[in-house]
Amino acid sequence: GIVAAIRFLSASASRRRQALLAMSKNIRHRGPDWSAMYSTPDNTVFLGHERLALNGITSEGDQPMHVFDADGEPIISWVVNGELYNHKALAEEFGLKLDYTSDSAVVGPLFLAKGFETASLLDGKFAVAIYDHRDGTFYAGRDHMGISPMYIGYGAPGTENENAIFVSSEMKSFNDVEEVDSFEAFPPGHYLVQKADGSKQFEQWYKPRWLVDETYVPDKPADHARLRDKLHAAVEKRFMAEVPFGVLLSGGLDSSLVSSIACRVAASRNMPPLKSFVIGIKGAPDLDAAREVADFLGTDHYEFYFTAQEALDALRDVVYHIESWEQCRASVPMFLLSRRIAALGIKMVLSGEGSDEALGGYLYFHEAPSAEEFHRECVRKTSRLHLWDVNRANKATMAWGIEARVPFLDQVFLDEMMNIDPNEKTIDLSEKPDGVHPKLEKYVLRKAFDTPENPYLPENVLWRQKEQFSDGVGYDWVDSLRAYAEDEVTDEQFAARAERFPDDPPETKEYYLLRSIFEEEFAKKVKSASATVPRGRSIACSTPEALAWKEEWMNSAGDISGRAVNVHASSDGFGMDDLAMDDLTVFANGNGAGASASQKKSVAAASALPEATQQQRRQHRQQAPRTPPTARRGAPKPRAAMNGAGRVASRHLRTSTIRLH
Repeated sequence: GIVAAIRFLSASASRRRQALLAMSKNIRHRGPDWSAMYSTPDNTVFLGHERLALNGITSEGDQPMHVFDADGEPIISWVVNGELYNHKALAEEFGLKLDYTSDSAVVGPLFLAKGFETASLLDGKFAVAIYDHRDGTFYAGRDHMGISPMYIGYGAPGTENENAIFVSSEMKSFNDVEEVDSFEAFPPGHYLVQKADGSKQFEQWYKPRWLVDETYVPDKPADHARLRDKLHAAVEKRFMAEVPFGVLLSGGLDSSLVSSIACRVAASRNMPPLKSFVIGIKGAPDLDAAREVADFLGTDHYEFYFTAQEALDALRDVVYHIESWEQCRASVPMFLLSRRIAALGIKMVLSGEGSDEALGGYLYFHEAPSAEEFHRECVRKTSRLHLWDVNRANKATMAWGIEARVPFLDQVFLDEMMNIDPNEKTIDLSEKPDGVHPKLEKYVLRKAFDTPENPYLPENVLWRQKEQFSDGVGYDWVDSLRAYAEDEVTDEQFAARAERFPDDPPETKEYYLLRSIFEEEFAKKVKSASATVPRGRSIACSTPEALAWKEEWMNSAGDISGRAVNVHASSDGFGMDDLAMDDLTVFANGNGAGASASQKKSVAAASALPEATQQQRRQHRQQAPRTPPTARRGAPKPRAAMNGAGRVASRHLRTSTIRLH
């Protein structure tokens, strides 16, 4: 992680340095390998770095970094959080001399050569802060999707610090710095320039047409082979690491495809079998699904359990680390899993975020009123990822010093997905474009990897319905969180919620609880901190705008679970659904008299799913036991031998019960 302060004038030089050291210490979990702080001789400019060493792992890769003049004085100083996959290509293209061993070494020489174009030339995930000693210019930039978090703080107007700028990878750094008057999230795909006189300006450098042209609706047909090749390239690019790494494998489509491609890349490089990781409450959908995929791919698979109580015990820590009251359902399991992964010595994982947003993979997309609106919702979801899944994936893993890399958000691959004709993305389970498979969520992605002659995944996995992570780790966790909030928040407190939270009062007790925790953790800077959290109701992870698709959504309190949408085969018994899954049999026999049109549509949608999928969802509807499961490590299980599809050597499944509190 990085911190920086520019034109920081108040208090003594010692006080200023101590403030920056405290800022840096607050994000040390992001970089447990080494810490360093640079300041100019007058102690008004500070650059700090908490290092997670993944490339150039010796001290030669430590930051802050500098370009020096002939007299040994720094010309350019910089810090970077992230990974720059094209650092060697940039050095070769522009003839840059790199004096450090890590990929971050390219930034200073590139800035000398290309100036403010620097951010637009970097390929990867990054938050970068650069100080130009020659004229006092400060430059900061963030990657195209905000995969690397970044916040910018400001000194108070009318004070000696009115031109001061503060930067950090996480906003918790600002908690104890009184000179930070306000702060905000640094916008993705932008850079900032501040001149020596204090004047500053943001510029957007990432401007693909799908993002900046609100009238644009793509009409390019999906090219399955090209889509497959570009995702391959995106995964292989993210193998850039000199440390042990693995894959997060929930058994869903996205994580399974990333894992499958990664296994092929590893096999082509004669690497040992990749480690894969999953977590869930015992009996959760993800555990069985991930085990099936791991068996097929031959990964060295680790399966961890947690209980609903252990998840509840971690709730406050998770809110603090992800810096949000949103997405806690998915963040808690990821936080617990990351701790287990870190204990194994793993420092980087590949993860599947981004596909659902760009391709319309969430279950509520079934209800999109038109292809054009489907596309607009994909744009809304994708452009806000830095506030949602990307924020969660980065901070929940970095809480334990693990970096999550997301191939689906590779710039090249993302632009490919976002420029596909939305008519090919829309969902219609009554349609079978290939004559075999219903047009499920993310059909174009499934079809791109539907290669029976050399399969990437088992057929039933490739064509399995979407399961959101917070649901997939165990419905008992989601239901327990709701029940816990019901117990913790009194009816009187909830009735007076508009007095406690006058700005966008929470509509459920769950969100009242989570927001209360957030405001307690960030009490010193609560106004700025709260403003960084997205607002608005959601159905099954929709944007607030998508609620207009259905009148009953507009009139509900909303719920982010995929079970809130009737097309999910585990919706029965969930608060927003009035149709039991078991009624499918009745409707299938033609006895659906009296059902509403929406019920009939829901039944038709669920009935179109493969029977194996329907049966699996019925089984997983049953609540998992709340008693702590017994730790177990089974004897080695034989797995399939290597084949041309990229399977790796036989390994054994590793299972354990998580014990954290």
